[in-house]
Amino acid sequence: MMKNIFPIIILLFGNLVYAQRSKIDSLYEFKYPELKNKFFDYSDHNKVSQAKQIAKYYLQKAKKENNTIEIAEGYTLIHLNEDCPTALKYIDSLAIITKNIKGIYPTKTYLLKGNLYYKYDNLKAALDNYILALKYAKEQNDKKQIAYANMSIAYINSYIGKNAEAAKIFRYYLYNGNDIIDDYEHNQMRIALISCYLEINKLDSANILIKEGQKYAIVGKNKYDLDPYSYLSGTYDLKLKKYNTAITKLSKVYDNLIKINETNANYALFNLGKAYQGAKNKGKAVETYSKLDSNVQKSNITFPDLREAYTYLIDYYKEKNDKEKQLYYIDRFLKVDKKLDEQLQYAFTELPKKYDTPKLLEEKENIISDLKGRKRILYVAISALLLILLSLLYLYYKAKKNEKQHRKIAQDLINSIERKNVETPQATLAPMQFQNIEQVDIEDRATKTIPEDVTKFILKELEIFEKQEHFLKKGITLSSLAQSINTNTTYLSEVINSYKEKSFTTYLNDLRVDYALKRLIEDKRFRSYKLAVIADELGYNNAQAFTAAFKKKTQTTLSTYLKEIEKTQTIK
Repeated sequence: MMKNIFPIIILLFGNLVYAQRSKIDSLYEFKYPELKNKFFDYSDHNKVSQAKQIAKYYLQKAKKENNTIEIAEGYTLIHLNEDCPTALKYIDSLAIITKNIKGIYPTKTYLLKGNLYYKYDNLKAALDNYILALKYAKEQNDKKQIAYANMSIAYINSYIGKNAEAAKIFRYYLYNGNDIIDDYEHNQMRIALISCYLEINKLDSANILIKEGQKYAIVGKNKYDLDPYSYLSGTYDLKLKKYNTAITKLSKVYDNLIKINETNANYALFNLGKAYQGAKNKGKAVETYSKLDSNVQKSNITFPDLREAYTYLIDYYKEKNDKEKQLYYIDRFLKVDKKLDEQLQYAFTELPKKYDTPKLLEEKENIISDLKGRKRILYVAISALLLILLSLLYLYYKAKKNEKQHRKIAQDLINSIERKNVETPQATLAPMQFQNIEQVDIEDRATKTIPEDVTKFILKELEIFEKQEHFLKKGITLSSLAQSINTNTTYLSEVINSYKEKSFTTYLNDLRVDYALKRLIEDKRFRSYKLAVIADELGYNNAQAFTAAFKKKTQTTLSTYLKEIEKTQTIK
């Protein structure tokens, strides 16, 4: 989505008036609300110097009148058109002046700081400040500030690819925020929700909102209101593979956006490159992505999709055998990739894997050798390749050894389960060997803090929990289980630790994994399910959680276990 197309900062100032006024001859005639409206009028029409003049006067006026609230607003206005270090100083001054003011502070201060970091591509710092803002907003029970913090965090979720989660927040405030957000902010939520819908391919819903937003923009007085919808409409056409239409719209909106916000323009430029790709116009795609790279170098503001642009450029110049440009874009890719990894600390699983870092570094060494033709570099490259080869051989040997160990463990597990099936053919899928509660040595093992009758009761309930396979239900926690068996979490935790000799989490995972071990052998249809479906049936929220628990419990991998089951049953 477009990262800054509707800066979240605007959300902090309530209803705005965008009426045009005549040129200012003297500012002293205006009151604070009029000055503020005039500031945003200039800002929205990209008249930065005039906006700065207004903000500077606003702050001077407030200081002269010793008006603390308006001094704070002055710092807020004046920081908006400054570079990051200068803006941070103004926000720090804002924090000092408002430290004894209750209400919207310090929530607003943290929101402003988060917006500033977000604007300058420091997502971690932005998120930290948004979370602090949410904390203070909740302490004050300020619904409006809570909404702003939630929406700000939703923007970050969308930026890092969690569009489904972000869409829930944007949709909620779009349709339920009439008493919290104004018309301008309502429009922001519509744009943000459209962006999310486009990313998760809810194209019909996106198109409905685009048309709704265009009608809103046509009746507005700000000529830039149509630009975001033109961008989104172009992106919608791109999704529908209407490449020529997308090219027309995105080219036009880029020319408009580059005048007011280069970061936003870069999103349009990236999608324009994608449209040229779809239209099989390699020359224009390369030209567009090259311009995008030039823009990014100026601003040093990145976004995850940039990696796709660089891989396209690398492939193009590799195909053209232009090693110099190939090397250049590999270097650019590596710099951007490093920054994204540092910023997001997030594995971009949906992005192309073709040019992962190790491979690019190896290609870089080869290209340098070809271009320079120096023996010393050639020897270094050969040595590096030998080291890589030795490393790969070592890793291959280690992998084979681990694979053999995993197969042995899997075979032992299968044999053990099959022996138990022969010995107790009527056994259910539940993995536990149940004991009569009366036979358990309560006195020897019970903790002093739990009455004996309570311990027996909890053990009996756990026995029912295991026999009836309630551990397969989703969302089980220590608290929910304690509530379901009418005890408290302290007693339940102590009994599980004492009698099961493990933590609650390990206890729950062991039950599920033991169940899976047995059912995967006995139920061929169950084995044929996709991993996500198997995990879901076992009560896990995702496949990764199940495979991790399986490996921890069995010391082998699920894939190895499944392969050994198939081998065993094929032989039979």
